[in-house]
Amino acid sequence: MTQLAYEQKKNRLSEQLRLNEGGVRLEKSTSNLFRTREQPAGGKLDVRSMNQVLRVDGQKQRVEVEGMTTYEKLTDACLEAQCMPLVVPQLKSITIGGAVSGIGIESTSFRHGLPHESVEAMDILLADGEIVTCTPENEHADLFFGIPNSYGTLGYILKLSARTMPVKPYVELEHQRFGNAEEYFAAIGEACASDVDFVDGSVFDGGEMYLTLGRFRDEAPYTSDYTWLKMYFRSVQQRSQDFLTIRDYIWRWDTDWFWCSKNVYVQNLPMRLLLGRKRLNSITYQKVMRWNNRVGFTAAINRWLDRHPEGVIQDVDIPIENAAEFLRFFLDEIGIRPVWICPIGGHDVSRRFPLYPLHGAGLFVNFGFWDVVANRDKHEAGYYNRKVENKVRELGGVKSLYSDSYYDEDTFWQLYDGETYFALKQKYDSQQRLKNLYQKCVLRK
Repeated sequence: MTQLAYEQKKNRLSEQLRLNEGGVRLEKSTSNLFRTREQPAGGKLDVRSMNQVLRVDGQKQRVEVEGMTTYEKLTDACLEAQCMPLVVPQLKSITIGGAVSGIGIESTSFRHGLPHESVEAMDILLADGEIVTCTPENEHADLFFGIPNSYGTLGYILKLSARTMPVKPYVELEHQRFGNAEEYFAAIGEACASDVDFVDGSVFDGGEMYLTLGRFRDEAPYTSDYTWLKMYFRSVQQRSQDFLTIRDYIWRWDTDWFWCSKNVYVQNLPMRLLLGRKRLNSITYQKVMRWNNRVGFTAAINRWLDRHPEGVIQDVDIPIENAAEFLRFFLDEIGIRPVWICPIGGHDVSRRFPLYPLHGAGLFVNFGFWDVVANRDKHEAGYYNRKVENKVRELGGVKSLYSDSYYDEDTFWQLYDGETYFALKQKYDSQQRLKNLYQKCVLRK
């Protein structure tokens, strides 16, 4: 893909947006949002062609890529040059533009922060069709730092350049079991200060917590395969040591959508044999989920059975000193199991991203939980999600906005720096052609 082709595509999108007088809806190949929303009036902006890796420089450890490129495609191009993005979110279908304008995370985040923290420059398509290049030092530095967690409400990422890191062919895994939350999070803190390459964890219950440490290796005595019949998350409980190729390590969670493949009944051998390796992935599960949302299949069953389940699909980031308290609250009052654990650190304190205030010298812990809380009693909408939001706020944490949120408007703007956001909105979308962040993420318009 040549630079000329990128220029042609961006100019086409710019012209289309200038001619569109109504609202804007992106036409994309994938989406990892877990909140339904109204479709805005106006035309679609087809950005699906902005999906090319433009350049990988393995010597300088830099990549230039279009915003709608999936991490699977980006990572494969980088691995050919014996490198990888500093942070590769867990699912193949996530796009780099989505991870930067939303929030992404993975087991290198203890050292490299979140995906937007490795970005060096971005081309942003504004609501009026203008395209601006943003860097941390130029006249659009405010937009550069304001794009993360803006979810396309300030503009769309067409292209970006970011740092990469060198890789080795294999990853050695060590799974350590803990039965006490304080000891567990203390061990996570110690691991983050060590020389390991990857850190994450899995909580199956209050007495069964695993810390997984990964180390690059030039050679491996064997490699395990979790892309078909075996499930990676089960291996965490079953073995203390393991070896994967670097590619299989990066996508270890994708085959079973962490452990959420149970919701489409594929965690049994006959179904896995029937579907085959190619269909066991997050893209397949998303298609099933979106089909179910459209036709209301499980909703009809729940009405018939007089059940009132609530989806609690969230990622929250808690200061490590409060992590044990949050875990006890969550297991006692929400009850979803397992829970994914991922530490976040390595922030450059001179670079402040105001809409996602996770910066400074402290270490945070991400808790990822994605399931339905079954309940025969009918509660107000978002009953369990509101409990989570209140506890996160009480403990000084931050919640991602890719799923349902229930904050009142005043609280929302206190948490996500409304003063800075509206200054950016006035400067870069003064006509309010794009919905604001509260409208999009809470009101779901």
